[in-house]
Amino acid sequence: MNAPLIASLLMPFQNACAMMPRSAFTKASILKHFLIIPNHYRSERMTTPSPFLPTTLKEMQTLGWSQPDVILVTGDSYIDSPAIGAAVVGRTLEKAGFKVAIIAQPDIQTAEEITRLGEPALFWGVTGGSLDSMVANYTASGKRRKKCDYTPGGENSRRPDRAVIAYTNLIRRHFKGSQTPIVLGGIEASLRRLPHYDAWQKRIRGSILFDAKADYLLYGMGERSVVELAQALEKGESPEAVRGLCWKSAKPVEGFTLLPDLEKIKKDHDAFETMFLQFKTHADALTASGLCLKHDTRYLVQNPPQKPLTSQELDEANELPFTRELHPHYAKSGQVRALETIRFSIATHRGCYGECSFCAIALHQGRTVTSRSEASVLRETEHLASLKGFKGYILDAGGPTANMYGFECGKKLKKGACTHRSCLFPKVCPSLRPDHAKLMSLMKKMRNLPGIKKVFSASGIRPDLIHADKTHGEAYLRDIITHHTSGQLKIAPEHIDEKTLALMGKPLTNLHRFRKKFQEFTDKAGKPQFLTYYFMAAHPGCGEKEMKQLADFCRETLHTKPEQAQIFTPTPATLSTLIYVTERDPLTKKPVFVEKRPEAKERQKAILHQTAPKRQTGSKSLKQGKSQRSPKKSGRSRVKKKG
Repeated sequence: MNAPLIASLLMPFQNACAMMPRSAFTKASILKHFLIIPNHYRSERMTTPSPFLPTTLKEMQTLGWSQPDVILVTGDSYIDSPAIGAAVVGRTLEKAGFKVAIIAQPDIQTAEEITRLGEPALFWGVTGGSLDSMVANYTASGKRRKKCDYTPGGENSRRPDRAVIAYTNLIRRHFKGSQTPIVLGGIEASLRRLPHYDAWQKRIRGSILFDAKADYLLYGMGERSVVELAQALEKGESPEAVRGLCWKSAKPVEGFTLLPDLEKIKKDHDAFETMFLQFKTHADALTASGLCLKHDTRYLVQNPPQKPLTSQELDEANELPFTRELHPHYAKSGQVRALETIRFSIATHRGCYGECSFCAIALHQGRTVTSRSEASVLRETEHLASLKGFKGYILDAGGPTANMYGFECGKKLKKGACTHRSCLFPKVCPSLRPDHAKLMSLMKKMRNLPGIKKVFSASGIRPDLIHADKTHGEAYLRDIITHHTSGQLKIAPEHIDEKTLALMGKPLTNLHRFRKKFQEFTDKAGKPQFLTYYFMAAHPGCGEKEMKQLADFCRETLHTKPEQAQIFTPTPATLSTLIYVTERDPLTKKPVFVEKRPEAKERQKAILHQTAPKRQTGSKSLKQGKSQRSPKKSGRSRVKKKG
């Protein structure tokens, strides 16, 4: 998947997760439409940023606080970085003048950690962290993960299953009778805000807002929404009008689209499909209606999405005073692996044109790509070069996909994203007009700054965007291979079977053509580099026959044994998960083969991993017409330096 390196290719994964919570109703039966917060709860505004957002009582006392306005509770350790959602939301609120504290990975068995800072004046913000906690804790085959890149020491022992629910219950348990709202946010809450299929329980679950017994939920990238919510609560007003907010109501909201109710969704695949397709249709900030859904005796209300940040706002969000370090309180337990990558990486843009059926990035970050200004990215590059421990290497400059920077569809910006077609599938839309010129200019200026040895593009690239850019596409590829590849260039064709790819929402990549260009430019650059392919097994529509075809293609055409292959995981709120549940194509209504047996899924993956490249003879280079022997490290197509 073309998720950013920062998010470990998962949504990026790189900033895959800059979204966070907001406030909520207190007891709705009493307060109805207004949340009244007594004046004595309103504290003095912050005027200067703190080195870290406080996480201990001692830090709060040093800052002269008697009570924070907001306490953020997160499933990640507290890494103060623009790549970590809780840190971004906390710093954004701090800039708006609110006093924000963080409690990271609290022990859910005791009161000690969750109560150490007392109760916030405005709201609790709860997030599972940078990943859905079930994805973070279990493999696609259901095995418990032993390691966690976001936990000090690396042992996966601090993030509970269903972390959002666990943390909300923890707060309720130890602050009984409290009227302080609990606001959910982050990727876990965002993708579970409507009724959804839970692959770990193999059933349809209701909205996490109701399951967690929280007050509000903020979905998507929440910087603007969380400030609006905090400001409303500070004034003693209801935040129900905030865009990007989900809340509970006794009745439907007039003018909002009414979805099938929860009971029907649980029993009827047709109702589940109808709900999802309406949900997907109303995902663009310029065209979406609000949504209502009867959830037991009350209604789940989803306000229209928040509008994307402007380029200037995105600049400001990334240039907040992050320390780019693990908070010392948590560093006592060890370092976190994620910091090794994200400390010296830069997000150049946000959003994704791809809208792949199995991926939630476009849903979470939006289909509209916002690019940061060149000046802002260069300032951040210079800042990184000045930090202790910097050795001259920017480990990643990109986003969900590296080469989506600097261009956007004019029609989309004026009228919203199309509901009848994708920007990139089945082929690149003519209205998008990919142009890599701005990205090439930016990367050149970055690598020429004092103190910079290399700027790597590790987020992965889309070959179809390169091929669609007839003016600068090939020059960009040459530039990336010559200057910005750290040994391997990543692409995610996912499969070669056209029926499977159609269900994935992915075009068929001309891998032979792309590989040939990669080899040509690598040979000219005189560098020993690899092309790394990401493939997927057991996606709806894919059986052992399709995997054998892929394995044969990798052996006979790519001359490689793929290392980067993953089993499809039916995560909440994706089109692929809808197909997994209903076993049919939602557009054609035709049946789709879906492999649900764990051992058979593993067998599909094994078919690809057991593919041994045919032994090549001779010592001529690929450019001279003979394939080299495959490298020792599988999954990469290597080109050796001549001579």
